Amino acid sequence: MAGLRLGPLLRYADGSSATVWVETSRPCTAEVRCAGGAGGTARTFQVAGHHYALVTVTGLTAGTATAYEVLLDGTPVWPPPDSRLPPSVIRTPGGDGPLRVSFGSCRWAARSGAAKDPAGPDALDALASRLTAGPQDERPDLLVLLGDQVYADETSPAIRRRLAARRDPSDPPGGEVADYEEYTWLYHESWLDPQVRWLLSTVPSVMIFDDHDVIDDWNTSAAWLAAIRATDWWRERLLSGLMSYWVYQHLGNLSPAELDADPLFAAVRGTPDATEVLRAFAAAADADPSSARWSHRRDIGRVRLLMVDTRAARVLEEEGRAMLAPGEAAWLREQALDRPDSCDHLLVGTSLPWLLPHLVHDAEAWSAALCLGGRGPRWARFGEWLRQRADLEHWAAFPTSFAALAELLAEAGSGPDAPATVCVLSGDVHHAYTAEPFWPDGRAPAARVVQLTCSPVHNSVPAAMRLGFRFGWSAAARALGRRLARHGGVPRPPVRWRRTGGPWFGNQLMTLTLHGRSAVLSLEQARPDGTLHVVAESGLTPGA
Repeated sequence: MAGLRLGPLLRYADGSSATVWVETSRPCTAEVRCAGGAGGTARTFQVAGHHYALVTVTGLTAGTATAYEVLLDGTPVWPPPDSRLPPSVIRTPGGDGPLRVSFGSCRWAARSGAAKDPAGPDALDALASRLTAGPQDERPDLLVLLGDQVYADETSPAIRRRLAARRDPSDPPGGEVADYEEYTWLYHESWLDPQVRWLLSTVPSVMIFDDHDVIDDWNTSAAWLAAIRATDWWRERLLSGLMSYWVYQHLGNLSPAELDADPLFAAVRGTPDATEVLRAFAAAADADPSSARWSHRRDIGRVRLLMVDTRAARVLEEEGRAMLAPGEAAWLREQALDRPDSCDHLLVGTSLPWLLPHLVHDAEAWSAALCLGGRGPRWARFGEWLRQRADLEHWAAFPTSFAALAELLAEAGSGPDAPATVCVLSGDVHHAYTAEPFWPDGRAPAARVVQLTCSPVHNSVPAAMRLGFRFGWSAAARALGRRLARHGGVPRPPVRWRRTGGPWFGNQLMTLTLHGRSAVLSLEQARPDGTLHVVAESGLTPGA
């Protein structure tokens, strides 16, 4: 009899339909059955000996919360018969109430059974605990996970023990994952946490990868890529990372209409074993990143969310270096400017912050200028060493792309039909802050444009890095950054910005509460007692 290995994950939800993802123990027909008659079925597909289904649920009513159960070959498997958690529900957007969007990044799996978690309390666990005990209307309508959902290169002691039992840990990549099977262990470790499993079953989610989903500093530069491609383990790691990301994360980002139109999804479902189909897709994406698009869009009423791939879509050659390849940049522009009168709030999800502490920004731009060779080959070699050693590979390290995003955000936020807010949602840097840009050429977008950075959900940051991030916003740091920029011949960026909140350190989540054209931001941190505590709250709409 088929069993439920992982899930269910509620991924997509609109006014009449939803998708629910599951991993099962064997081939079967997965069914989602809702109170009131809505539901759907899907036959599992197979990848590397694992079995999955993405069930499209139809017949839902807008603005409702509908309890559901999961059946495999007609046998109920969810909710578990001994569960003390509330029923999993599908909440469809609609009605006049506010929309709550919670977001964050960087989550190590919680240490199950550990007397003390070295990373502290898990913010997702704390959110789940609150939702199980509190009113239904307090739950987020969408959970946005901005990268590092799993850590392929920083594995837990339990995973390392499993790796050592499977292969010689002295062989590269050692205690890191090497192939698809080992990637599945990471997702099981992370998503089988009972509280988080329930949370993901009842709150719709969107996800995008960052570097640790594959490897630290993934695609930093052409030199970085050439060096890692010379190893004998990298190709299998990368292909397995892309394959598992497509299965565990990317599929659920797509709407039912997008799934129906996706030839890869059709091919995967149309073959008894889709391993080679997905492997060929991942190999093509590695050889030509423009052959795959990981970025995606989700509209919920009059809120538009654009999730942007800032890892696989890069152009790494120094002369044409860009955060987004031309096709990807064109897609982002088209989506951001599409029907501006239909959007009250534009959210741009990019795992890497656009606006950084001023010293960090200037150091990254300086390093990029040195690598171009303007100060000679010795400085170019130093710039590359510094770029890799200090992780200087955010938007600031791609100056042309930084400027293009500044221009796009200003354009999207201008005009009589502009949204009330344009929010850049980011993670990666293991702390939280808010920042606002302004354009020195006199432009003043009608929308409130803000950088909202929230990280980590469950991780840590060394004390030295805390000091560095605090110092990076100071007047002294800004003066030092200007000296670096002058040395590299770096022009001033097309926008200025100021920090408006933070930095905050801890395991945390941000939530945007959007109601009509109003927006309120709150930051909550996980406490040792397993609760979430509000540490900051502010209005974001113009004039707030």
